[in-house]
Amino acid sequence: MIVKKRFVKLPPFIVEGQTVDPLTKDLYLCELSELLFGKHAVMEETTPLRNHLLLYCIKGGCHLKIASDDVVLAPEQFCIIPNGFTYKLISGPTEPTILFFCQFNGSKSKILEQEFTVVRDLIPSVNNRVANRKMLIDELFINLSRGYLYANMHYVNFTFTHLLATFVFASKTSEDIQVEDNPLIQKTIRFMEQNIDRKLSLQEIADETGFSVTYLSTIFRKETNYSPLSYFSHLKITRSCEYLDQTKLKVKQIAFLLGYSDPYYFSKDFQKKMGISPRAYRQRVKN
Repeated sequence: MIVKKRFVKLPPFIVEGQTVDPLTKDLYLCELSELLFGKHAVMEETTPLRNHLLLYCIKGGCHLKIASDDVVLAPEQFCIIPNGFTYKLISGPTEPTILFFCQFNGSKSKILEQEFTVVRDLIPSVNNRVANRKMLIDELFINLSRGYLYANMHYVNFTFTHLLATFVFASKTSEDIQVEDNPLIQKTIRFMEQNIDRKLSLQEIADETGFSVTYLSTIFRKETNYSPLSYFSHLKITRSCEYLDQTKLKVKQIAFLLGYSDPYYFSKDFQKKMGISPRAYRQRVKN
């Protein structure tokens, strides 16, 4: 059972208007919904997303499959699924599960893609700048119910930008992401970033942290929902997107810069995680 508590899908002509409006074309809202799921309810999107999708778990929990990743989304966790991906969501054994869905797009959304797909934890607090996140969600639903006049849509999109910032840049607020508080995770990710041009083994990563492979893998997955090597692979693909966006390097050059000995394997890994080839991604950004 899936019940729409609140739902707003902006009409196509409104979305089209936002793509050319100087105040909204960089980042604009397409659809909002707050859904209530019963036990083991299934939602599956088999058609590649046309927009980016923010998923925020308010209550309960679910399993989420995105491309090759299968992760758990628990209360006060979120992730952003990039456009071009499909997903499958299965709610947990307890009810209700309440999820907030938000589809958005815009030219600046490409800049934010490095923050996408990784499931992150949020710690509610009255002392930080994102304590009003739920208030912002209510504000969007309330104002969208008032119609689509230019002034109202401008306000809605500025409000949405604020809301999105409370997720994407949560680590910049007062200790809002749990992973930031774990020195082991910080040290591991920092080591990965400093050696992104290498092909690291799990043992090498564990040796750097001073812990066993088993312990590191357990803690890392608990904090990030990914294994260390899977996370490292995501970092490489994220960096490759930056190279594709900001340089004229050839795909094989990018592959070697990121520690791939075989450019074909790099392209295959990129296709698996991003849903399109590196060349198609670069062309999409140009367009």
